[in-house]
Amino acid sequence: MAPWSYERRRVQEGLCGTGQDAGGAVMNKIHNRQVVCETLMELAKEDRDIVVLCSDSRGSASMKPFAEKYPGQFIEVGIAEQNIVGIAAGLAASGKKPFVASLACFLTARAAEQIKVDVSYSKTNVKLLGISAGISYGALGMSHHSLQDIALIRAIPNILIVVPADRFETRLATEAAARYDGPVYMRLGRNPVEDVYTSSDYEFQLGRAITMRDGDSLSIITFGETVRIALDAAELMAARGINCRVINMHTIKPLDEECIIRAAKETGAILTIEEHSILGGFGAAVAEVVVQNYPVSMKIMGIPDEPAVPGKSKEVFAYYGISPENLCDEAEKLIKKKKAGE
Repeated sequence: MAPWSYERRRVQEGLCGTGQDAGGAVMNKIHNRQVVCETLMELAKEDRDIVVLCSDSRGSASMKPFAEKYPGQFIEVGIAEQNIVGIAAGLAASGKKPFVASLACFLTARAAEQIKVDVSYSKTNVKLLGISAGISYGALGMSHHSLQDIALIRAIPNILIVVPADRFETRLATEAAARYDGPVYMRLGRNPVEDVYTSSDYEFQLGRAITMRDGDSLSIITFGETVRIALDAAELMAARGINCRVINMHTIKPLDEECIIRAAKETGAILTIEEHSILGGFGAAVAEVVVQNYPVSMKIMGIPDEPAVPGKSKEVFAYYGISPENLCDEAEKLIKKKKAGE
């Protein structure tokens, strides 16, 4: 059995950490932040050099269990994002393996200079965990939305960007980040997300995308929480006779350029989805690859150049057309452009 499914999973006897919606679909209750903490606790047991730093965010980052179990490997800095990055860089230079867990909106914006110089330029082995990213803080609005972090970090050299799609992939991504010798920015949402995979029993490799569903009508390339939306959209498209390829680009930097070029050649149209501004983000990164290698019709779906509306994630997604139904409509438009040679 593949470690992912095209149809929503049904409740199985003994399945932990899940509930059931009205339609019987499994609704995961375990958020990715919790998975990161659990994974780091397992790794820290064997590796005393692993250190977690929080900026008054141990609760938000779900790092309280780590702090309680490994107080000698935990540092509370307080509300001081610039300091926390500098301290982490110093620890890394001393041979430690620091993981900084801080709110993405503040970590990447307030500490941009420290990330650029202390982490990137010095190539220190610092792992930046940007928690509650994207529109996770919905109702709190622009001050707490993190919709520019990918664009900012993508332009800084030497830093990998990883965004897992669900709890299973989060575990593998955390383990891979811990093994990687160098800077990593891992982006995490605030709330539990519906499972994309059925287990973590699959090969996860930094920089290598995963084709979740094959097809030749067009390709949807996405990452993080919108992978589930893309898969749901692909099911609706199938009913309309559209055979859609869905690609989980969990590593945004470096991009799997080979996978993108192959999708362009084999499907002739690409639709990207991101929980981020459409300016300088994921869609722009994919477009850079496409236009320089194999130009095809493209559509970038994300947050437009405006302060995102406040609301729950699903409401904000729907407002900006990031819903299975609207994605089907956009797919049909793209296919018409492809056939017209536009």
